[in-house]
Amino acid sequence: MALSPTDVAQLAAVDAARAARVLSDVRSATLSGQRVPVAPRPVIEQSWDRMLRGGVDPDHDFRTGLLPREEVQRRRESSELRHVLPVLREGLLSVADVAHHIMVVADEEGRVLWREGSSPVLRKADGTGFELGADWREGVIGTNGIGTPVVARRPVQVFASEHFVRSQTSWTCTGAPIIDPRDSRLIGVVDVSGPLETMHPATLAWVDSVAKLAEARLRELHQSTLEQLRATAAPVLARLGGRAVAVDRDGWTAAVTGMPYQSRVGLPKSLSAGQRWLPTLGLCTVEPLAGGWLIRAADEPGPRGATRIVLDLSQPRRWSMTVSGGAGTWSHELSPRHAELLYLLALRRSGRSAAELADDLFGDPGRTVTVRAEMSRVRRYLGGFLDHRPYRFCEDAEVEVLLPDDPRDLLPHSTAPAVAGKRLSRQAP
Repeated sequence: MALSPTDVAQLAAVDAARAARVLSDVRSATLSGQRVPVAPRPVIEQSWDRMLRGGVDPDHDFRTGLLPREEVQRRRESSELRHVLPVLREGLLSVADVAHHIMVVADEEGRVLWREGSSPVLRKADGTGFELGADWREGVIGTNGIGTPVVARRPVQVFASEHFVRSQTSWTCTGAPIIDPRDSRLIGVVDVSGPLETMHPATLAWVDSVAKLAEARLRELHQSTLEQLRATAAPVLARLGGRAVAVDRDGWTAAVTGMPYQSRVGLPKSLSAGQRWLPTLGLCTVEPLAGGWLIRAADEPGPRGATRIVLDLSQPRRWSMTVSGGAGTWSHELSPRHAELLYLLALRRSGRSAAELADDLFGDPGRTVTVRAEMSRVRRYLGGFLDHRPYRFCEDAEVEVLLPDDPRDLLPHSTAPAVAGKRLSRQAP
């Protein structure tokens, strides 16, 4: 039987010392290969497995150098996280300070950019390397409340000896990823940390809810910038004939004329002015606008030619798709969910219905609404290269999948039954 977050939290709330002993016994037995009294939670067990494979020493604290102050400041000024700091402070700091915790905000690389809260706890954090500019990736520090949510792509609470490295086991850390709603890209993690005895069972839900408020704030800011772009684009579009659309730098539509509205246009990773072929529009003329692009679609689509699609899943946390054909080559970075979906379709070239994909992803064929919504988003940038009824890559496309060397690194965030099954089958002798 595995420990659940509620089991550990309730035990710690009643008897912190006993909770620490239970977790210490689980950690010691697991790392020594002995039989464990209870199994560690799956998210912790998977993280420990990554640490053992990566050669992280559980008994020695290894730290990389701190970023210089100038680099910390540069990252602060360029990070989207700066826009949501007021939300994070309002939602977390007052309670964290009373509870003798600190709030830590790190970027997508696990580098600490801000930390605030209880002064005594901040001083203790200095002794564990929880400093500005510190590197808290899993591969450096082991299982922790910043690096583990980066890999798992979901909120994670790490209690005491669930930390992989012994020097961190007197702390409890709760971290939640912050996702940019424009492109589903991870932009950072917010973490609340402190001594085990001050931990509360509701901390995980609390931190996650504040992270969601931060994402909502980013969504509001995005809508505001689209409105500004719409005001700029409206008089330009009014003078044009034919099909045209004004989009921001990420392809979100601000205004459209002469064609059906679509909320987003799939753009190449690096777009420049001139004639370009875009998946959903065909041959286009791209011109810069303040805050975005004016895209004028040609009356006749350009030749597509033979198509090669490379789905790159070889890196544990960054996945992309590159399409090459008669109209040139373009790439698109994939969100975790879209990486799962396209991998499943690459495995089954004959196609999958919405119910079959729901069963592959969730073990529940009834969750077709979620699948259809995600596939609609995928088709915005894959366009004619992806058919539906059933969902599948077009027949004339050559599809190649680049996989990680270690099968356990295949989409490590994914809990999809079909993906987990492929990890196991690749490990089999």
